[in-house]
Parts: sequence; C-alpha cells; structure tokens
Amino acid sequence: MSSTPTGSTETTPVIPIPGGGARVLTLAGSAGATASAFLSWTWTSAFPGDLTVTGYPGGLQWLTLTGGVATLLLTLAGPLRLPGLRWLSPSGSNNGVLHAALGTAATTWLTLIAISAELGGLANLEPGGWIAGATALLALLGALALPLDRHPRGTGQGITRHLGLRLAKADRPLPAARELPSWAEVLLIIAAFAAGLVAITYGVDTDYGELFTGYLLLAGFTVAALTRSGLITRLRALTVKHRPVTTGAAFAAAAGFPFTQTSDQYTSVATNILIFATVALGLNIVVGLAGLLDLGYVAFLGVGAYAAALVSGSPASPIHVQLPFWAAMLTGAAVSIVFGVVIGAPTLRLRGDYLAIVTLGFGEIFRITMNNLNGTTGPSLTNGSNGIPRIPDLNILGFDFGTRHDIGGIELGRFSNYYLLMLLVTAFVVLVFARVGNSRIGRAWIAIREDETAAEAMGINGFRLKLLAFALGACLAGLAGTVQAHVSYTVTPDQYTFADALPPNSAFLLAAVILGGMGTISGPLVGATLLFLIPKKLEFLSDYQLLAFGITLIVLMRVRPEGLIANRRRQLEFHEADVPAQAASATAALTKAEA
Repeated sequence: MSSTPTGSTETTPVIPIPGGGARVLTLAGSAGATASAFLSWTWTSAFPGDLTVTGYPGGLQWLTLTGGVATLLLTLAGPLRLPGLRWLSPSGSNNGVLHAALGTAATTWLTLIAISAELGGLANLEPGGWIAGATALLALLGALALPLDRHPRGTGQGITRHLGLRLAKADRPLPAARELPSWAEVLLIIAAFAAGLVAITYGVDTDYGELFTGYLLLAGFTVAALTRSGLITRLRALTVKHRPVTTGAAFAAAAGFPFTQTSDQYTSVATNILIFATVALGLNIVVGLAGLLDLGYVAFLGVGAYAAALVSGSPASPIHVQLPFWAAMLTGAAVSIVFGVVIGAPTLRLRGDYLAIVTLGFGEIFRITMNNLNGTTGPSLTNGSNGIPRIPDLNILGFDFGTRHDIGGIELGRFSNYYLLMLLVTAFVVLVFARVGNSRIGRAWIAIREDETAAEAMGINGFRLKLLAFALGACLAGLAGTVQAHVSYTVTPDQYTFADALPPNSAFLLAAVILGGMGTISGPLVGATLLFLIPKKLEFLSDYQLLAFGITLIVLMRVRPEGLIANRRRQLEFHEADVPAQAASATAALTKAEA
C-alpha cells in the first residue's frame, strides 16, 4: 500500500510487514531496549561507566535508556496516535520513529562493540548486553516496516538512496496547534532551553571517548527524529512568536552552564568553545555573507591577542603599559581593523582561488613575522617563539577574574569568570551579525556572493563593500583575541596556524562555518562547538584521531552538504530537485533567487 502526500514522495515501508505487526515489533523492541538498560551488560568494571550493576543504568546504558524511551513515545504518538501524546508527533510521520530507533540501535551496538574490543571478545558480554542489542535491532526492524515518507524508486539523494531507504521529508501540513495562554507558551520555551542546557552539559561533561561518541550518535538521531515528527517546527513557531523571550531564555541557559559544574575542568573547554565560536561568527561575515574565501582568518585572532597582550601589563611586554580592559579591547579591535584594511585593500580585487591563496599567505606571514620580532632577526616586540607570557588576569570594577567567587552559594572558578565574560562578547558579536545581516549592507553582501558582476551592474560598489566585510570580520576576531590572551596567560605564534590537530586555526574555522551553515547565526556556533569537542573527546583514538575526525566530516558533508543549520537558500542550492513540483499554472514557484 502506498500513498503520495506530495508529488515527489510516497508513503511506503522499507520492509513489507503488515502495519499491525510493525507497530508491535517497534513497541516491543523499544520497551525491551529500555528495560535492558537496567541489566548487567558485562561482568567486569574495567569498561568505563561500570555496566555491571543490575537495577541501575550506568555510562552508555543511560543513552540506550533515553533512546528506547524516545522511540517508545514517538511510536505511541505517531503510528498509534495515543491521546495525550499526539503533541510529540504533530506531523504524524513515522520517519521520526525510524530516526529514534536508528539512534538507539547505533548507540547500543557501539557499546557492545566497544566492550568486545576493549575487553577481548564477545565472551565479556552478559545476557543483558545481548538483550539490549537484540531488542534495539527489533525496534529498528519494526520501524523500517512502518509506512515511511520516501522518494519514489530511481529518485532521491544522499546516503539513504544508496542504502535503499530513499527517505524523504514530506511537506505535511501540520494540524492547527491548540491555543495556549501566552504564559504557557513562554514556559514551554523556557522548558525547551532548560532541556537543551541539560543535554549540552551532559555532552560537554562526558569523561571518556566512547560515551561522547554514543552521545553524538544519539543526539544527532534524536534531533532528526523530533524534526521529522514536527515537534521542532512547532517549537520554532513559538520562538518566532515570542522572540524576546527566546533570546532571553537562550542567554540565560548559556549563562547557567558554569553553575552546573563543580570544577573548572569543563568550563575551560566551554570558554575556549565560545572564543572559537565567536571567531567563526566573524568569519561567517566574510565567507557566509560576502562570499570571500579567507584561509588566513586566524591571523586576525592573533592580531587582537598580541595587541591586548602588549598593553595589558605583561612583564615580558616591551611597551610596559597596562591599560584597563575596555581600552585593551578597543586597541585589539582597532589594530585588527587596520590589518584587515591593509591586507584587504590590495587583495580584494582578486576573486575565488586567487583571493584564497593570498589570504593563506597572509596568515603564514603573520605567524612568521611574530616569530621574527624577537630582537635578533627583527625588532624586539613579541619575544619570538617564546611569545608574551604572564599576562595578568583581568580586574574589572574590582572583580578579579583570577580568583574564585561565591555567587548564590555556588563557587565559580577562574574559567567560569572568563566564560561569563566571553558570553557577553559572543552576545555582542551575535547582535552585530544579526543587525548587519538584515541591513542594506548585508543584502548587498549576499548579492555580491551570488553574482558579483551582476551586483556591480546594479550599482553596488563591490570593492568597498568587500573591504567593509573584511574589516568588520577582522574587528570581531580581534575582540575575541583580547579575551583569549587573558584566558591562556600566554600568546605565542604557534597558536595561530593554518591547520593543526586542535582548533582554533584557519582550517577549523572555515570548516565550522561551512559545516554549521553559511550565512546563519546558530550554524557557526553549532559547527564550532562540534569541531572543538570532537577532536578533544576523540583523544582515546590516539594516532587515528585525525582519521576518525576526517571520516566524520566527510559523512556529515555527504549527508548535509548545506550545513547542519541551513537557511532556505542553501537548502535549495543542494536539494532543489527535492522541492515538490508545482502545477503548470503555478508560475510563482520558489527558486534560489527568490529564497
């Protein structure tokens, strides 16, 4: 049996099992996977997380438990349309159930394979582990037998076509949402951000690689499941309706992260993520809005860091000046703008690959110059490869960022203090990006990105606007650099390279923008977070870390070439063939130019 909700999709199962049997399999499998989390999966506590306890989940078992519950609830809400749970699946699509089942199976079997690999064979699995693996596969089998939104045979794109799934996203009209009082909608938004804070905190706090890998798998499939079920669409409508509340809730959730920590171990990671994400947002102006390929952008971060280090009272600074932080920040931003204009003025008449090569050269020139300003091969300014050490902690209005502070009975350490400061800087950069991106200048940048020749023919001064984008991007990177100098205590040239195993560097910054979603605000933030966490959490792979990281990027770009969080224009650029065909009389079909 099949139906066609749109002209380019059909609703058919992958495995031909009668609908009633498919629902029973999915319910039984998800319930079994949930129950298996309370059983012992292995006989020894040598595997991280101690999966030997019966009656209480541990480590990766929590992920299987979460995935099993999500699959069970979406099955009750979608295929069975159980009253009281229908809000979980407004679209009624079974694709959400399939994604949840995929996440549960992937996480469970990752755990079983890791146990076998680390402990020396399948003999180390207890019956609970076998039950978990079998029931997770049973739920996946049942989900594949449900009627799914799929491309017709011979159509479709991506990995799902090659696997024979041909999954599609049907444009199902959601039923009218139940009218709620404004205060209830506000509470729902707050609850959503609180749940997001809990999920992100759990991911950042994972203390071994297997748990983080399982977390990534489950989180990715869960987000896809909620998107296909229509719940994310409903939530997005609420955030648009209550935009000021959404902005406040997002900032409050981010500011609440240090208060969930008992030490500075992970707030230091979060602080560096914010620095990396802020610089990526600055690069997003250059690459995402103006379409300029900059391969040496990390140099502007270094310019801001060095400028702040020289005027912040470091004993190693030859200037011997200690300006207040606001003045040091303005100095770093101003020097970065100057460098941006000086480098951009003679080079921005180039386009494409030629511009990329020149900016790559600028990044290397900056690093080599900082190495040579050591008093021997050049003037004594940066101490060469030793850099500028012992940069003092900030003290703003009597608040010493280097000491612990008690706020509401919770003690915040040094990195927590800098995290909150960097959060303010990030919020400022987000505001600048949002305002500029929606302005006449931002629209002119997009026109230049799409077709510079056509934009100039329409009267846009391409060179002046590209130079403005270059200078603004450099300024925002310099602002982040002024904070980074104080966070790291020391500024050295080898921190600002084109490519390295850990960010920030130019290659990772560009990847964060493209992977997250060019031209969006949340895209580079998500991309930077993933690109900082993945290499750091995959250290257990040792020599294979970069290989695994590269494979991960290839898979992500194959599945989502437009980025994890893409705007409508980028989606059409990569998936225009998936847009439902319109009737011949409908002459106002959406195109890339109109998106």
